[in-house]
Amino acid sequence: MDVSLRITEIFYSLQGESTLTGLPTVFVRLTGCPLRCVYCDTAYAFEGGKRLSLDAIIDEVNQYPTPYVTVTGGEPLAQPEVIELMRRLLDEGRVVSLETSGAMSVEKVDSRIIKILDLKTPSSGEMHRNLESNIEFLDSKDQVKFVIGDRPDFDWSVSKMIQLDLARRVSDCLFSTTHGQLDPTKLAEWILQERVPARLQIQLHKLLWGQKQGV
Repeated sequence: MDVSLRITEIFYSLQGESTLTGLPTVFVRLTGCPLRCVYCDTAYAFEGGKRLSLDAIIDEVNQYPTPYVTVTGGEPLAQPEVIELMRRLLDEGRVVSLETSGAMSVEKVDSRIIKILDLKTPSSGEMHRNLESNIEFLDSKDQVKFVIGDRPDFDWSVSKMIQLDLARRVSDCLFSTTHGQLDPTKLAEWILQERVPARLQIQLHKLLWGQKQGV
């Protein structure tokens, strides 16, 4: 039986987040997510989509002139077959990053993947879904993301960085504001005042194109 995945969209854009910000990238957005974060900006990927074979997905990815591919969602790991898709992309010489909520195990994710793991902050409404055992599967090329909506979120994120020794374990801790809720300048000031070894992240794609889908 042919392996397939339910896909919401495949598109070519600039990477708006992570340490790869600004690089032309192909995004493969999988359909479905078990979480319902209050600030989610991709709720359109919760359902629907189109089932595509892995060959068809790779053929579409190959239409674009970049080695960078980001697998995102929804929650990509909710479809276990995504593990094979990412392996095949890697074997073709792609630089593959995975954006995951951190609520599902990354144990079986190929070690060559750049994992961007989103630890859910208190204001997300889904903090209880954080699977902290995932941290042991991260290494020095991976990143941990915190979406921060207020000062309690910031303080919680800093405490988690310390508790999990993230500054030593991963490449970067990404501090991003909840879009439209917290002024990025305020978050920048907190990072500097508290001397937090985190990278401020401003979603480049939203600055360029707003909330438009497929960017």
